[in-house]
Amino acid sequence: MKPPMKAVRRALRQLATLAHEEELRRALLPIAAAFGQWQAGQLGSGELTEVIHAFHQGPARDLWKKYNSGPLEFAVAHAIVSGVVERDQVPPEVLDHCRGAIEYLAAAPAGD
Repeated sequence: MKPPMKAVRRALRQLATLAHEEELRRALLPIAAAFGQWQAGQLGSGELTEVIHAFHQGPARDLWKKYNSGPLEFAVAHAIVSGVVERDQVPPEVLDHCRGAIEYLAAAPAGD
């Protein structure tokens, strides 16, 4: 894979930021529900702390690694294939640049 042009690199960073924010938002929904249960007295403070800790050690850490280590092309390709980022939001030059990763991920069995 040849190094991307400056405009493609910038677009990759913007798309990765968008995808990271959306995946993080989705991952935080159960945390928001847990806070609601806590406020309603249905969940103890210790239990809420465990939920927060599990989120920090699991989904939050996994998403940070996904979008902050390794090539952004793969993170963005995954976001496109999984529908986190709509294909029509992606500039054609980025789609072209990520084509191999997109095709690879689209062909991979679910759960991989």
